[in-house]
Amino acid sequence: GSTFGIFFSLFVVGIAALNLIIDFDMIEKGSEAGAPKFMEWYGAFGLLVTIVWLYLEILRLLAKLNSRK
Repeated sequence: GSTFGIFFSLFVVGIAALNLIIDFDMIEKGSEAGAPKFMEWYGAFGLLVTIVWLYLEILRLLAKLNSRK
């Protein structure tokens, strides 16, 4: 619940959000380039991992904010 911990969690949430942009860009470029059908699974898995990571980091941030009260 320290101030540094909260700012660090905000930083990690920002990185996870930027990874969403990277994942969507990879999926879009793969689609435009005519990537093989099996590559859809790589894009979907990467997107799923990023969404779960972002969700967990947001929960961790909310827990830190809640513990300060």
